[in-house]
Amino acid sequence: MLSFPQLLELRITARQVALNFHAFRLARRTLCSDAGVKLPGADSAQEVADKHGHHSNIPIHDVAIVGGGMVGMALACSLARMPLTNQLNVAIIDSNPALLNGDCIQKEDPPDPRVSTVTPATIDLFKDVGAWRYVEQHRHAYFDKMQVWDYTGFGYTRYNARDINKEILGCVVENKVLHRSLLSCLQNTSFQQKIYPSRLSSMTIHSRSASSPHGSLAKLELSDGNSLYAKLVVGADGSKSRVKELAGINSTGWKYSQNAIICTVEHMEENHCAWQCFLPNGPIALLPIGDNFSNIVWTMTPEESLNRKSMSEVDFVREIDRALDNGYGPHPNSQLFGGRAAFSWLTGDTTVSTNECFEVPPRVTKVASERMVFPLSLNHATSYALKRVVLIGDAAHTVHPLAGQGVNMGFGDAFSLAKVIAEGIAVGSDIGEVSLLRGYESDRRPANLTMMAILDGFQKAYSVDFRPLNVLRAAAFQGAHYIAPLKRQIISYASGEQRFPLFS
Repeated sequence: MLSFPQLLELRITARQVALNFHAFRLARRTLCSDAGVKLPGADSAQEVADKHGHHSNIPIHDVAIVGGGMVGMALACSLARMPLTNQLNVAIIDSNPALLNGDCIQKEDPPDPRVSTVTPATIDLFKDVGAWRYVEQHRHAYFDKMQVWDYTGFGYTRYNARDINKEILGCVVENKVLHRSLLSCLQNTSFQQKIYPSRLSSMTIHSRSASSPHGSLAKLELSDGNSLYAKLVVGADGSKSRVKELAGINSTGWKYSQNAIICTVEHMEENHCAWQCFLPNGPIALLPIGDNFSNIVWTMTPEESLNRKSMSEVDFVREIDRALDNGYGPHPNSQLFGGRAAFSWLTGDTTVSTNECFEVPPRVTKVASERMVFPLSLNHATSYALKRVVLIGDAAHTVHPLAGQGVNMGFGDAFSLAKVIAEGIAVGSDIGEVSLLRGYESDRRPANLTMMAILDGFQKAYSVDFRPLNVLRAAAFQGAHYIAPLKRQIISYASGEQRFPLFS
């Protein structure tokens, strides 16, 4: 019997078939085939350029990262910190002025509505490259508890970091803080990096010729008229990736009939718990970000999102409090389905959170930022790697935000790719060889696909308001609350510490 990720892969593959012929023609126009002798990793980008006779006035880089956002900067930081890669010459291509102006984040700055929930595994990766200490200098919020429930009142689940003998379940950080922390980390190294404040216009990989037997470089032309060469081009430029487009890599997936509203809200007291309630048209999450602020991520129909974006602040606050309290249904009762007794035959032990009762989230008193609306979709690149080209982050995959896992998947990509590049250098491989880059894809694709399958499954399961299905969902909530081994597995997987055995 096929597992859930395999079923999702089959669904995605079916959509790929119709695109294959177009992809082949586009790839032939953009990337020329290059079979034969592998370029030794010991050759610098400049040495390769000299062998090719590339024009000396055009800069040469080992790696060109297209996209200087959080994921692209995470890759740059990781390369800068590893002994085998810190001598690489790296280009970062992004028109975002924040990369050059060096503006500092002030403590009194209003909170940004764009935040990320980073897992303990991601926090460890940030600490490894020296970036987390910069995060801790700015507003952030660790949380050690989480409550998830269904609006019907049939079931809820509470999680506690002590269930797995940990101190935290995660940390919510504004994206601008994560980005600035990575940039500060990179600036405090001797790493050879150059920022190009521009956009990628075209990309060409020159074919092998008799006069250049050692392979080829990628040539990138930018919107400001500048050009550069690179041994490896990394697409970290988001879901509408220009690198992916120029490389002829297709994406398959679908749009959800949902939008998300995000904004920052304020409470009377500080919030230390992550809250999520599944409503008829999508979940609403209340995430702590520190200093009596929390972030709202509310999924709903496009019509509802337009209405709630334009309504007055007073009405919007009332809608939030209604959604997070009992406006759509009664508070869950832990004794439904027999409570703990109904599951006692499955396990003899308990977790700390098993004895925790349902709590009502803190009331929202005001909206502290603009309300932003964006459509939701699932997309997955048909390939992560080609000759001299590799995709990471949203350029490779986008997911539903209901579990806040998208950026953690991207950070996982970045650090995995840095490790693969280091391994290639260690054995003298060409860092742009597809055979090396496939090692990155084989590491990240199964993990990403599993997470995508789980999130897509949740989205579909909670998009139907049908009483028999509601009862089944409630039973699942109760099972996750009382069955200790299952709860520990869920927490460990969501924390990024291990793969979920039911789907691997």
